[in-house]
Amino acid sequence: MNWTKNIIVSQFCLNKPGFEKDILGLRFKNIIGLGAGFDKNAVYLNELEALGFGFVEVGTVTPLPQPGNEKPRLFRLPHDKALINRMGFNNDGVQIIASRLRAWKEKNLSSAIGQRLIIGGNIGKNKITANEDAWKDYEICFRELFDCVDYFVVNVSSPNTPGLRALQEKESLRKILSQLQVINRQQERPKPLLLKIAPDLSLSQIDDVISLAEEIGLDGLVCTNTTISRDGLSPLSSPTSKEAGGLSGAPLKEKSTEIVKYIRDHIKTPIPIIGSGGIFNSMDAKEKLDAGANLLQVWTGFIYEGPAITKKILSGL
Repeated sequence: MNWTKNIIVSQFCLNKPGFEKDILGLRFKNIIGLGAGFDKNAVYLNELEALGFGFVEVGTVTPLPQPGNEKPRLFRLPHDKALINRMGFNNDGVQIIASRLRAWKEKNLSSAIGQRLIIGGNIGKNKITANEDAWKDYEICFRELFDCVDYFVVNVSSPNTPGLRALQEKESLRKILSQLQVINRQQERPKPLLLKIAPDLSLSQIDDVISLAEEIGLDGLVCTNTTISRDGLSPLSSPTSKEAGGLSGAPLKEKSTEIVKYIRDHIKTPIPIIGSGGIFNSMDAKEKLDAGANLLQVWTGFIYEGPAITKKILSGL
């Protein structure tokens, strides 16, 4: 009972006008979102909205349903306030997820009071799809989800689908993003198109991302995905730290913040940046915002800090 009461109070407090933000041509109730990979299949949107999130990114969504990698595939490193995951884009497939989102949207638009939850669509390719055909998977997801989400994030940076990160190379990225942008601009109301990048890119690769973002006219960047690095982890986290997969949480904070700042300092067009990586409290959030982020996403922090994380962060900003 007390938990439910606290959630209702939190939602009321976090919907105050002072927290609203206009970015990407959208009005966010607040700047704290939940990153992709938690509500992969868009089944907990009402609950996540009740927890005070200003936006939720569903997915990663692929054209065909897929079970993901074998279990176990998610590991806690409590001494480092970190997680390792190798989920492998497990999801119900774009048609089922799109149908679910349409039903949610129709129900909530008819009953919503005040500003509604912003939904992002994080899209990827199926494991069985060859990289040379990856652009087709992204197009399928983009078209199917177009009327269901408020913005798109192209995910080529997960370390858990074999060969996926090779799509971050400039020419591969250009093919995917250019095709999506052509389709996008044919629509009456184009949707914001963002790219999510890995924290393991070299500076020259980040420069390529900046160049492409300006060339193609991307609407924003998400910085960053999980890392394959294991640098600086506590010896107490061994042998779990040796598990394959992407590392998220506190050990990623400094690197992701550095990338946000580098992009903000070097990009000519002031496109929005969603900062993600190691955000647990208002101090972490301020570091990302000071580095140049416009919106923030939590994930691992949500796991460790619990359902009040959004309220705690915003109350300290």
